[in-house]
Amino acid sequence: MANQIEKFKIYVELLDEVYKQASCTAILDGDPKLAREGANADEMIIPKIDMDGLADYDRANGYLAGVVKLINETVKCNFDRGRKFTVDAIDDIDTTGLAFGRLASEFIRTKVVPELDAFRIASYCKDAAATVTTGAIADGTAAIKAIAAKYDAMTDAEVPEENRVLFVSPTVYGLIRDLDTTKSKEVMGQFAAIQKVPASRFYTAIEQLDGKTSGQEAGGFKQATAGKALDFLIVEKSAVIQFQKRNVNKAISPDQNQDADGWQFNFREVGIADTYENKLVGIAGQFHE
Repeated sequence: MANQIEKFKIYVELLDEVYKQASCTAILDGDPKLAREGANADEMIIPKIDMDGLADYDRANGYLAGVVKLINETVKCNFDRGRKFTVDAIDDIDTTGLAFGRLASEFIRTKVVPELDAFRIASYCKDAAATVTTGAIADGTAAIKAIAAKYDAMTDAEVPEENRVLFVSPTVYGLIRDLDTTKSKEVMGQFAAIQKVPASRFYTAIEQLDGKTSGQEAGGFKQATAGKALDFLIVEKSAVIQFQKRNVNKAISPDQNQDADGWQFNFREVGIADTYENKLVGIAGQFHE
């Protein structure tokens, strides 16, 4: 039994790579060294900095003192979801480790990651509603024009250019790719990264299903009634607060399982997808009706 648990631990260590490869938004993950565990299970401590601007230099008295504020702000995690699965003990014990690996990786890839991506994108759109606007994209030229307009508006608002990420629907990306002009290459080449996002997770708002209400037993998420389909979203990385606080993937043996004679696999994901209120100009996009 101990050998099986060790196998599970090895599989769990590999799941982080599954997440990184499957997630469209992992590129926005903050440095875990910048965030600390909060006093409560659903809290994280995020550093924020603010300071005074320049003042006149006084030749007689020298420099005027300025104020710098480095605040460790406690924020609540807004993503806390989980599931458990049971594999009957009568199944070959030697294949349980392989079954767990396949179950875990498939669950992360097809269920956890799509919902995480959709939740993060919708959260950023909600906070930056003023700069995520409606529009129509009929062809590649219109797509480039719309993206360039949002990019230029960010530059005018003094948003740093080096860490801007373009999230774009495969349809719009295809229109731009087929355009294949100097102008389109110039606009697209300004981004630090370009990430295509499947339409099924690219909405301005989503509804998370609770897993217990009638009709919601399968869990997961869906486009909210008020949610709109996005064409593209530009995010400057420092504008968002994106961390994973707790990723739990554990196995409980049949001997320890109080509910059934089988292996129980538990999954829980806790994290935060939020924005800095003074950096909302670093998020902009377009959706269609």
